Amino acid sequence: MNKPDKISEGAVSRALFIHTTQALGAVLSFEHPADAVLSRHFRDNRELGHRDRGFIAETVYGVLRRLRWLRRLAGAKATPRELLLAWFARGEGWPMRSFEGLASATERDWIAGLKAAELGEASLAERADLPDWLADRLLASHDEAGLLALARGLNRPAPLDLRVNVLKADRDAVLARLRADGIGAEAGALSPQAIRLAGKPALQKHPLFVDGSFEVQDEGSQLLGLLVQPRRGELVVDFCAGAGGKTLQLGAMMRSTGRLYAFDVSEKRLAKLKPRMARAGLSNVHPVLIAHENDAKVKRLAGKADRVLVDAPCSGLGTLRRNPDLKWRQSPAAVDEMVAKQGAILGAAARLVRPGGRLVYATCSLLAEENDGIVDAFLAAHPQFRPVSAEAVLDKQGVRLATGERLRLLPHVHDTDGFFAAVLERVADA
Repeated sequence: MNKPDKISEGAVSRALFIHTTQALGAVLSFEHPADAVLSRHFRDNRELGHRDRGFIAETVYGVLRRLRWLRRLAGAKATPRELLLAWFARGEGWPMRSFEGLASATERDWIAGLKAAELGEASLAERADLPDWLADRLLASHDEAGLLALARGLNRPAPLDLRVNVLKADRDAVLARLRADGIGAEAGALSPQAIRLAGKPALQKHPLFVDGSFEVQDEGSQLLGLLVQPRRGELVVDFCAGAGGKTLQLGAMMRSTGRLYAFDVSEKRLAKLKPRMARAGLSNVHPVLIAHENDAKVKRLAGKADRVLVDAPCSGLGTLRRNPDLKWRQSPAAVDEMVAKQGAILGAAARLVRPGGRLVYATCSLLAEENDGIVDAFLAAHPQFRPVSAEAVLDKQGVRLATGERLRLLPHVHDTDGFFAAVLERVADA
């Protein structure tokens, strides 16, 4: 079950190098998410084995993380092949002998020059491997040293986290089984439902995955479910359910009682949720396709929900460890458009909360305008809601985390994806 050994630099064939170049070239068009492009490449080239696919994916993501530095090194108009050679030479530190058979004599001379090249003074954005606009926006909430520390955290690959399905399994028992199967695993440091794996083993056929005892879910994401803190028998709404990772967590915490509505505007995402619900053993989840946040299906639940989670669509910039292409695919205009959408969604979701009920607004963004800006504007316009300390909510569930009133998770501090969440309570009728 453990991950096969990595391919060493001396064992990279010309064919594998060509595949990696082709995949990188397709990703660098930035027309589609990198993971979707890679999946397509692997489907079209089924002769690639598990190790080859792992090598291609890790290499492409390595280049995406350090793309700005590599373009300073290899030239702003460097081809995908040149970027790969630069990555192997400087990013991976390959010795010159490893390029024999992969690079021409002319290219090897160029590589030797790259190895000796001294880069001049770099801007802060260049040192952080971020586009200028993103570095500028992050400076609104970080000083220079803090921004560079955050960037280093975002440029590290993410570990693989599991969430134990509390309806079916006990964390200690799952840990024991994984270890017995030769999989390095430890209890998560933050979430009582989390397990962190030492490598990236293939788990789709593991008996505990097949029987629904665990799901793959970042440990930081699991804390959002704990902030919702759903109880047995309640009416709970996951307002932007997506493929349903948090929906499954909420349903298990409710012990498959009560009613849990999973709203989403994507029929395809909701379709992916249904087999996962069955595997998780949940019978209380009701997936609902909506056209928009003001759909009549939403309005029917006005004032009835005990808990509402708004895991809002966002820039996703907190997930750069997993999706490094996002920093190059996002734009200031797209973020500004997202901010308007987030405010509208939160306002619509708030109407579902009963007096005394809880509303949790969350994103996987690092930008203040998608996080505090949205919540502050909402509270100013909705005096019937008051903030609740996220730290206190987590503390009552045995999670000791000095987060303050609003949850802020950062990769270089908490070793999770970047998350923001605010807990709000409706105290009176409008």
